Amino acid sequence: MSFRSQNSFWGSLSPLGGLAGAGLLIMASARLSWAIIVVGSLLWVYGLTALTFSFLLKTFGKNIFPEKGIVSLNICIASFFGSIYILLFWLLSPFAAFEVLLLLLLVPLFFAGSGIVQQIQDQSENYLVDFFEHVSDAVSQAVFLGGLLIAFSIVREPLSYCSLTLPGTYQGMITIIQFNDDSFLPINIFASSAGALLLLGYIICLYQYGKNKINYGGM
Repeated sequence: MSFRSQNSFWGSLSPLGGLAGAGLLIMASARLSWAIIVVGSLLWVYGLTALTFSFLLKTFGKNIFPEKGIVSLNICIASFFGSIYILLFWLLSPFAAFEVLLLLLLVPLFFAGSGIVQQIQDQSENYLVDFFEHVSDAVSQAVFLGGLLIAFSIVREPLSYCSLTLPGTYQGMITIIQFNDDSFLPINIFASSAGALLLLGYIICLYQYGKNKINYGGM
């Protein structure tokens, strides 16, 4: 089975199918502003790292890369681009960058475990044909994970904090929607990781139910 099909919406390596990226879904979805910042880092790190690794592999060939240290090298490249993203965002909004610093530091590790680099290395003989496909696979995986993250945060933040926020200002975030504190909507349990796991479990149950209905419907 191809890498692209494995990372589709229903694939076993998709963020919901195999729970890849579940850590980011739990930690970064508490605030919509956090989710947006992390999504930007995902697109930046996934796209530029895949592009750089593919370029280096094409230019210097397979022999220059260590066979057993390829993952470590990949983490170094991803961490380099992740650090640049943190620096640029820190210059724009220091408080917003500080709030999600740990999450931004984890993005290169999620890329290293995504299998993209292994796919590029395994198909290096057909590299001239697959160059843009490799970069597209990396970006599409970041887009899908980012879309889930933003959608989950839009559901979770109003239930947790009675608001929706965007990154910005000297305070780190801008409140764009504020609900009444006595509204029936907020349920503060979802602000914690345990509450987020409960909400994610409910969403995954709906996902698995829809997946089974589609699979049975296609038989």
